[in-house]
Amino acid sequence: MAIIFAGSTDLMSAEHTSRIIVPLLRWFFPTISPITLVRVEFFLRKAAHVSEYAVLAVLFYRAFVHTVFQSRRALSAGIVLLSCGAYATSDEFHQSFVPSRTASLRDVMIDVCGAALAVLLYWSIATRRVIPSRSHPNAHPA
Repeated sequence: MAIIFAGSTDLMSAEHTSRIIVPLLRWFFPTISPITLVRVEFFLRKAAHVSEYAVLAVLFYRAFVHTVFQSRRALSAGIVLLSCGAYATSDEFHQSFVPSRTASLRDVMIDVCGAALAVLLYWSIATRRVIPSRSHPNAHPA
């Protein structure tokens, strides 16, 4: 959460990140058009939103499902999405006070979508674990 908060400061504003992203894109793709450059930079910035909230959601989910809500996956997932949504909203509120940043409801929705995708992916992987049963010929007695 501290990393997300720090990223909401002027340090990670479009003005500062474009100083890194644009030269790299131009170096890798010397013939890139200006409009494509803008689009790729926009996509990378939004992908950062998705990924940072995906990581936050997985960390929250693991913490909730293994402690407070003890294996109640659906409840844990709901609380995680509410928590990530609340933090995303507070993060955008914080950005409204930073002169080089703007608050955006679209970014909150992108953040929540990143959290939801991560929880769904984590949940689907976690529920695929095969638990050997006694009736299975290769099952080992406990």
